[in-house]
Amino acid sequence: MMGRAKRAAFLTAAAVWTAGILSGCAGGDYQPIEIQTQEAAGGEHIPNTLPQAETSLKETAVSMETAPAYQTADDTVYITGDRVNIRKEGSTSGQIVGRLDKGAALKRTGIGGSWSRVIYQDQECYVSNQYIAAKPAETAAAEAENAAQAKDSPLSSAQKQEIRLNPDWQYAGMSKINSGTAVLYKAENNRKGIVVCVNAGHGTQGGGSVKTLCHPDGTPKVTSGTTQAGATTAAAVSSGMTFADGTPEHQVTLSMALKLKEKLLADGYDVLMIRETEDVQLDNVARTVIANNAADCHIALHWDSTSNDKGAFYMSVPSNETYRNMEPVKSHWQQHNALGESLVAGLKSAGVKIFSGGSMEMDLTQTSYSTIPSVDIELGDKASDHSSAALDTLVTGLLAGIDQYFGQ
Repeated sequence: MMGRAKRAAFLTAAAVWTAGILSGCAGGDYQPIEIQTQEAAGGEHIPNTLPQAETSLKETAVSMETAPAYQTADDTVYITGDRVNIRKEGSTSGQIVGRLDKGAALKRTGIGGSWSRVIYQDQECYVSNQYIAAKPAETAAAEAENAAQAKDSPLSSAQKQEIRLNPDWQYAGMSKINSGTAVLYKAENNRKGIVVCVNAGHGTQGGGSVKTLCHPDGTPKVTSGTTQAGATTAAAVSSGMTFADGTPEHQVTLSMALKLKEKLLADGYDVLMIRETEDVQLDNVARTVIANNAADCHIALHWDSTSNDKGAFYMSVPSNETYRNMEPVKSHWQQHNALGESLVAGLKSAGVKIFSGGSMEMDLTQTSYSTIPSVDIELGDKASDHSSAALDTLVTGLLAGIDQYFGQ
């Protein structure tokens, strides 16, 4: 049993130590409290446990203070390994809720020192930063190829001019994202005096969270698609789909646009490039209005979100009386469909697989604001071959269709 004198000494030391801890918790620095072992008559020692308890509490406090804070993020990341763990908490001891293989895409909402907070199966989860990247490996390789292509192109020195959205242009005021610039290239030889707008679909960071009017008069959409029928607003620029091999659509449309630009310039067409990089801050309204005022036709490049290698087709103007009587659709819808038919005919002549009759009715923001011949051409879907050789074939077909439309 502990003697009365020894118990009093122990309690006094404990009170002093507790006061020090509370002082530290209140915001002050932690001050080590040295508590000497109290020796009783007969050589009995009171166990010196208080410093160890203090250290344990301090370690807990430090751990809480240095717990990773997550910086808010809104982007897409890609898994770089196979069977990568997705966890309930940002820790190796966190419960594993799933596993993903290389190329899988995840929406990231937070970035920590070693972990990222992501959305997995509609819930917040965590993945190690060691196994994710901002772009899949295929994308990085494609970007390097595109840069080399642009550098080595014999037409890279073609006369060019940046085109910004003029706020005085018709419908310009309905654009929400318009700080970027398009680039107009003029052919160096055998110029035809025709400007083709090449619009690499998607590729506007943050575009999916901004809304613009589907129609310039504010009326509702008449067909379903990415945006449901009856809606009056749609994403300013959607993020696009991901191919079966993990390559994002916006990267393939960019590769295709760069190839088509070179082919058109070589054939004497001037080219208005809406996008030549991973990102351009121009929404669908801005892209269309710039094309209306700087080009003779507008061709937007896309691949469909289905997964059966369905073939190419164009988005035709819906056979809806109300829609076809809305300006500027009323004055131009026949031109839109005629351009689409020519492009499909050109693709078919190049041996490209064509879906059904080659068209699908769709109420698009692009078509709704276009005052020049304008088409969204779907060059395949998620399962389609998008290798460099396949893109070359598509370029050949599109050029043939453009020649047909303009009588070249």
